[in-house]
Formats: sequence, C-alpha cells, structure tokens
Amino acid sequence: MPSGKYGMQEEWEKEGDQEIMMDFLLPTGIFLKFPVSPNDTIKSIKKMVWKNASSEALFGALGDPDAYVFTCINQTAEREELEEESRRINDVRPFMCVLRLVAREGDRVEKLTNTQISLLIGKGLHEFEAQKNHEVNEFRTKMRMFCEEKAQERQMLPWQQWMKYSFPCDLEPCCSPPEYGSVKSKNNKKIFINVKFEACDESFMLQQDPQDLPVALMRSALKKKATVFRSLRQEPEDYTLQVNGRWDFIYGKHPMCQFKYIFSCLRNGQNPYLTMVHHSTIHKYQEDQGSMYNQVYKSRSLSRPPPLPLKKQNTSSLWCISEPFYIHLLQGSRVNAGEGMKLVVQAGLFHGSELLCKVVTTSEVTVCSEPLWDQKLEFDINVADLPRMSRLCFALYAVLEKAKKPRGTKKKNKKADCPIAWVNTMVFDYKDQLKTGEFLLSTWPSVPDKSDLLNPMGTVEKNPNVDSAAGLLIRFPNIRPHPLYYPPLDKVPIPKGLYLEIMDNKNSTEFFEDEKELLWKLRTEVRDHFHESLSKLLLITKWNRHEDVVQLVSLLKNWRDLPGIHALELLDYSFPDPAVRSFTIRCLRKLSDNELLQYLIQLVQVLKYESYLDCDLTTFLLERALSNWRIGHFLFWHLRSEIHVASVSLRFGLILEAYCRGNIHHIRLLTKQNEALGKMKALSDFVKSGSQKMTADDLKLCIRQESYLEALSDLLSPLNPSIILAEICADKCRFMDSKMKPLWLMYNPGAQEDMVGIIFKKGDDLRQDMLTLQMIQLMENLWKKEGLDLRMIPYGCLSTGNKMGLIEVVKNSDTIANIQRNSSNSAATAAFNKDALLNWLKSKNPEDKLDPAIEEFTLSCAGYCVATYVLGIGDRHNDNIMIRETGQLFHIDFGHFLGNFKRKLGINRERVPFILTYDFVHVIQQGRTNNSEKFERFREYCERAYKILCRNATLFVNLFAMMKAAGLPELTSFKDIQYLKDSLALGKSEEEALKNFKVKFNEALRESWKTKVNWMMHSLAKDNRP
Repeated sequence: MPSGKYGMQEEWEKEGDQEIMMDFLLPTGIFLKFPVSPNDTIKSIKKMVWKNASSEALFGALGDPDAYVFTCINQTAEREELEEESRRINDVRPFMCVLRLVAREGDRVEKLTNTQISLLIGKGLHEFEAQKNHEVNEFRTKMRMFCEEKAQERQMLPWQQWMKYSFPCDLEPCCSPPEYGSVKSKNNKKIFINVKFEACDESFMLQQDPQDLPVALMRSALKKKATVFRSLRQEPEDYTLQVNGRWDFIYGKHPMCQFKYIFSCLRNGQNPYLTMVHHSTIHKYQEDQGSMYNQVYKSRSLSRPPPLPLKKQNTSSLWCISEPFYIHLLQGSRVNAGEGMKLVVQAGLFHGSELLCKVVTTSEVTVCSEPLWDQKLEFDINVADLPRMSRLCFALYAVLEKAKKPRGTKKKNKKADCPIAWVNTMVFDYKDQLKTGEFLLSTWPSVPDKSDLLNPMGTVEKNPNVDSAAGLLIRFPNIRPHPLYYPPLDKVPIPKGLYLEIMDNKNSTEFFEDEKELLWKLRTEVRDHFHESLSKLLLITKWNRHEDVVQLVSLLKNWRDLPGIHALELLDYSFPDPAVRSFTIRCLRKLSDNELLQYLIQLVQVLKYESYLDCDLTTFLLERALSNWRIGHFLFWHLRSEIHVASVSLRFGLILEAYCRGNIHHIRLLTKQNEALGKMKALSDFVKSGSQKMTADDLKLCIRQESYLEALSDLLSPLNPSIILAEICADKCRFMDSKMKPLWLMYNPGAQEDMVGIIFKKGDDLRQDMLTLQMIQLMENLWKKEGLDLRMIPYGCLSTGNKMGLIEVVKNSDTIANIQRNSSNSAATAAFNKDALLNWLKSKNPEDKLDPAIEEFTLSCAGYCVATYVLGIGDRHNDNIMIRETGQLFHIDFGHFLGNFKRKLGINRERVPFILTYDFVHVIQQGRTNNSEKFERFREYCERAYKILCRNATLFVNLFAMMKAAGLPELTSFKDIQYLKDSLALGKSEEEALKNFKVKFNEALRESWKTKVNWMMHSLAKDNRP
C-alpha cells in the first residue's frame, strides 16, 4: 500500500465492475480469500463463503447460514454488524477488505430494524446509547411506546379510514373548476374520464360533471360495467379510484375538480385516466403492512414492566427562597487566544429573548489553555423568581491588556475585543429540578461580526466535538440539602382577587404614559375581548416575578383558542414557558393536514428553540406524521436533511428514530429513496471530479451500470411521494453547464403519464429556494381561495442533506435568455429584441391557441411581479426567468431574497423592485402598442393579488420569523424581516398600501430600460465564459 494511504476507499470509488479480492475469517478458525464483485450483495457473498467453505475442514460445524452475521470495520473505524444483507458490498465499503463471520446474538428482527434505522437516518443508534444520558434514554422509551401504539391503532382502522393515512387526498384549496384551457365545451359542462377496472384491460370513457363527488363516477363506471359485461351490479362504496401510474387516490366527499390531478387535467385540456380499485386490494396493502409491524412488535414483549414507584423526597417550595441565585465558574479548558490578552466570561440569565437581570462579568485572567477563575457569580434575582425556562447563557472572550491598547483606540465596546465562544444551559433539568453540582459545558465558536456576545437564541445542547471545543466548568450550588423543584402551576392556589383586578380608568393618556403597566392591569380584558393579542401580553409579563407568572398561567387556562396561523407566532424562542407552548400546540391541533403540510418547514425549524427533548411540539409532529403518510414523508426529509448539523443532530436523530419505530413499512420506501440519492451524489462527484472534460455520454455509461440502474429505478419521488419514478431513462439524462453541474435525470412514464424529470444539485443550500417556493405556493393558495388563479408554478424543491437536494423539472419550458438568444445574432442585441417572446409563443401556440397562451402569460406575469416584489427576490435576469410553451411565466433560482440585491462596484445592479420589461408588456398587449385595455387588466390582476397578500401579512411575517432558526445567511434576525413588513405595508391601511404599490409599479415600467441593460450584461458575461 502506498505510504500515507490506508483503507480501501480508492478501490470502492473506482467505476465499473472490477473484482476486489477479499479476506473472510470464519468462526471455525478457517481463513478464506476469493474475489467478489463490488455489486454483490452481502447475502450472495455469504452463499459464496458457504460454497468455498464446503471443501474446507470443520465445515460441518458451521450449520445454518442464518445463524451467522458478517462484521467489518467501517469507514468511521467502528465495528459494524451487516444485518441488512440486501446491501451491496460497494455500499457497505469496509475500511479494509476483511469480513468476519460471527454467530448471531440477541433478537435478529430487533437488530435488523435497528440497522435499517441507523442506515436510513444517517446516525447509528449506538450513538444514543453511548450518551449515557437519562433524558435521552427516557425520551427514547416514551416516544417508542407512543409511536408503536399509534402504529397498532392505525392497523385496526377500517379500510376507508386507513386510506386517509396511507393515501391522503391531494386537494386544491377551493373546489371551483379552472376557467382556462379546460376540456369543457361551451354547451356541455361535463368532462370525459377514462376509467378501467384493476386486472382488466377494458376501459370506458365516461362523461361526468367535474363538480360531482367521486362516488357518482364510480356508480357510473359500475353501471357501465354491468351493462357491457352483463355482470351483477356492485356497490360504489366497495371501491375507490386510483390515478393510473401513481399512488394517488380520488375518494371522499370532495368534488372531483378539487383533486389536484383532475384540476390539472381540466386546466391542460387532458382526459383523466383512473382505475377502479376494490376494497379487497386496499385490505391486502393494509395486511402487508400489518405483518411487518407484527414481526417487529412480536419480538418485543408488549407487557412492559410497571413504572417504579416514585420515592417521596423532602422538598422545599422554591418560592419561599428569597436568596439571590448564584453559580461558581471554576475554570476553562482548551481555550485558544492570542498572547498579551486577558480572558473574561460574561453570564446572563434569560427567559426567551428577555434578560431577567443584569449581566454578570468575571474578573480578567491571563490567557492560557486552562484558565482558572474559581469565582462566585451572583445574579440580581432571587431563586424564588427564577422562571421555569430560565436559561443561563455564557460568553467567553478576550480583551487587550490595558497597557498595550493603542492611545487612539476607540472604546466601541469595552469588553468585546475578541469573542471566542458561547454556550447555554438550562437552570432547571428536564424533570423540573433546580440543577446542582458540576457541569462541563462544551462551547460553540462565536461569530466574529456578531455585536452581542451572549446568544440566548442558540441551542442549550453542548458542542459534541468535546475534544476540540473550548470548555467551561461550572458548579450549581446546593441551596438546600434536598432537591428543589419548580412548583407545578396547576396545583398552586391563586390568591383571590389578584387576576380579577381591572383598572377602571381606561383613558388613553394613561395608556401612553405607562403602556406595559396598563396592559398588565387590563390582562383579563385582553383575554376576554382581544384574545389574539396574547403575544403582546406575554412580552410585557414580568417573568422575573413568580407572582405574575402564576397569574398569567391561570389566565391561559381560560384563554380562547387562537386561529392556527396566529398561534404559530408563539413558537418563537421569545415564548419558552411550558404553559404557553402547551396552549400553542392546543391551538395548532385545529390545523388541517394540508395546512400543517404548508407550514411544516417552519414547525421543524422551531424545534431548535425547544429546551428539552420531550416537548409538546415533538409529540404533536410525530402524532400527525403517524396519522398522515404524506406529512410523515416530508417530516422525515426536513429532519434528515439537517442531521449533519451538530447542534440538532441528537434531537433530530431521536425524532427520526421514533418516527421509524411507528412506521416500519415506511423504512423500506425511504431507504430506497436514500440509496438513490447516494448514487446521485456519486454521479455528481464523478461529473465534477473528472480530470478531463466529462461528457453526457460518460454520465449515461455510468448510469447504465447494474448497481446504478437498480438504485435509481423503482422508487417514490422524494419531491412528491405519490409519483413513482419507475425506470430511469439513461439516454435522456445529462448534466447542466452551470457551476454546480446539476444532474438532469429523466424517468420513463407510467401508464398514460408523461416523462418525469428531476434535477439533483450538490454544492448549494436549497433551503432558501425551498422557503421561497413555499411562500409562492402559499400565495397561490390564498389567491385561489379568493377566486384568483394566477397560474403560478411553485415547482417541487427539497433539501435532502448538507448542500444537496432535488428540484422538479418543469417540462416544455425555456429561459427568456435562450429564447432571446435564439432569435438574435448577437448577445448584445438579444436582450433588446422585444418581439422574441411573442414570436416564440406564436410558434408554440398556432391560431386559436395564441389568445389562451397570452392570457396564461398575463396572469402568471402578474403573480410573479407581485411575489418577487413582496419577497424582495434579487438577482433577477433573463436566465432565471422561464416560460412554458403554454404561456406560463415562472422564476427559478432564489439565491437572494428580502431585498438582498446583488451589488456591482458598490451599487445595486438591480435597481427596480420587480421585473416588468417592455417585452412582457408587448406580449400582454398582444403586440399592439395601443392595446391599453389588456394592460389595464394586467395592472388590475397585480393590484388585486397584492391586496390579498396585504390582508394576510401577519401570516407571512410569522412564517419568516420562525425561519430565523434555520441559519440562512439572509435571514438571521428581525431586521431581515423588516423588508417583508415594509413590502406588505404592515400597519398601514389598504388604501395607503395600494397607493405605494402603484408608485412601485409605475417605477418598474419607467426603469424597464435599465433591466434590459442588466440582462444584456448578463448575456455578454455568459457568452464570454471560458
């Protein structure tokens, strides 16, 4: 082996099917050596071992192959049991080419399930056990019981209800049929639907009113079948309708035109293709899943031991202790700072974003690896007044020695010369007990340009990289000889008359003199008449006075539920109190499954604000995920995509494990998707790392290998689990010429389906694109509810891991830049060719198809003008604005938002608030300069769309505020959200908002020529690329 190279990494990374020589150690003491193919499975290798061992000594002592399992040393230098024998050896990638055969021990089914979960979530379950942490162990036990019970309840459901879990209806926000491109004729409101029965080649073309319920279509189909085949009439209640070639079902009490598949067919002038499926088939699906659960749960005794009785302990009431709270800071470890500096620690007590008392600062000590403070830090708050969710925040920083400070140095911040690290910890543990004893806090590195040293919004998890991170050793005192618990507020008597106190004099002058005091005095008025202002009351509550906390909690018990969209705001880190969060989840239970899916990205992000593993939000998300397979699918991927983030890896890993325990059947489907993504990552690396220039043919050759074809075919799309990616079409796959070389992968169609395309991108964080597209989808839903369909294309986008993910291919579309370039001889003039777009649309939509195409363009252009203005989407040029052959315009690549426009030489290259060029106006006016009627209608669409968004401004602000936890570079604080508040004119009247919007609209028209120049510069730059 060459010096400096260890292991077999290079062997495994070689393309092709070149055999690798492997060593096998048998439990009989026999040593075998023979070549295997990288594509061989563990199961097939085991058969080869038995075949080769049959001619060796002691073969008779081996016995049954199933009694043994291979072990190896994996790439992370850990011993791994290869329980999952369907894996290929190339996917296992042992560190050395040695497999050891050992006798199986323990419960095989349990071990196999654990292995499958570990591989799927990207984190070994042994890591959780290695924590030796009571909170982790109790959470795992509790969540496992909860999730397994949910799984068993689900298997007992009648078939119609089980379908709601396994195949939830994919619905439009409202039930009116689309107006454009429909297959309806003027005189006949009915549509033609092709219906066939399963296991039967015959199909019928039936006419049906799109407003009819699915049962009406099934009744018609059964009647037709009985007539044609002269069979007995059957009941429509025994059937359901499946979309051909998809795991998408049409059932329930919704009009057919509200189902997204039917709606899409109506809109695009296509006939829907459906299959009648008998309930016995659904029963079989249910039984197949049930048998998998039974195997796993049989291996675990359901008669669990009763919980141990709680020992009675002597306790004092925390609220009787009027001594100041203090801790000891003992010493630091692994501290790295420049010579000639002094080390200081700052400590602050927070409740959410509120500082409970003055920050305490230690004395300065000389820089060294293990600085010693041994100092008592006393806080200006009594133990009695510590709120339940008190958070102790530390910052370690270095200051220049006074003698060495240059004379002219400005005192911009006396202390914060050089921030080093921060760390947070809770004052109470997960069992409500005030902490005592020593704790070694492994810190997180500070962000250099952050003005605040303390980071109360940050995690309370310790940095898992304990060998390299700076540490702080602290000691919580034993204030009393016995444990101190935070009193359970539901058992605390409320002093009479305290919370009934209402101020009689309500004149406005007093309100302005002491706003907070008055609002607190009027708290019952707020509850009874302004219940949606709960967040304001919470922000003015004195959380460092336990009497006030008791009164607020008692008010909450009788507080009317808030609408779900208002309750979302209370999941922010500013509102950590358990009673508040419990109330919030109570409100969120009223969200429909579709609404929950709409906000799921944010709900996952605010999990990062939770202080303990076991919390109402986690239980709520797991409960809903185990009641709706689609929610479960996306919850899995939103958590899995951030498993590499050290601060959430433990929490997200534990939730993923719990979800898998409650949905054993889903493990297989998700594993298939995960394996496909692994191959896509390998292909992407192959395309990027080639020493000579890669071609599309090289990529196709690689995809045609057996292991790639198998892994990339026959899976559900992570972007939409109703879509089956049946067979990859290597001939139509390619990679794009942009910087990250995204893969363009095409799949052959299922029955009556078009080809499906997905883009795999590695190297960019797709979470910002995902958030922007979520907002565009939400806007479209709000518009549709008000009867305005602006023909948006919020295409699928999903982050699946560290800087990688999938994007849906929008077929039959091209960029504005390509259309302009193809109609012009030079890049310099292409952007100024105003007829290019209209001529392209005419070529794709001859004769009577042109007017509907221009209407599609007008509607979608209005939608995206408003969306890009409101969201402040930057870096707009003709290469990231696209148009479909049907006329729909749409935007792609959302690398900048909230007004973060690209700067060139210190000035904004994009000067206009949204893109509205004369090319677009030229198409809207059908090529006629005097066609003001069409343009005014376009303006009216824009204004109507904008007004609808302004009426829902709070929802958008809340959703963006919840994303602060995501760590997106352009969304880290409330300042970043100010752009959104301004663009949606929050706090202004509708008239004022519209007036301001009209000014921006006219400005965009006036500045159109500058956009053209920007586009020309972009085209020239692209043409001049090497």
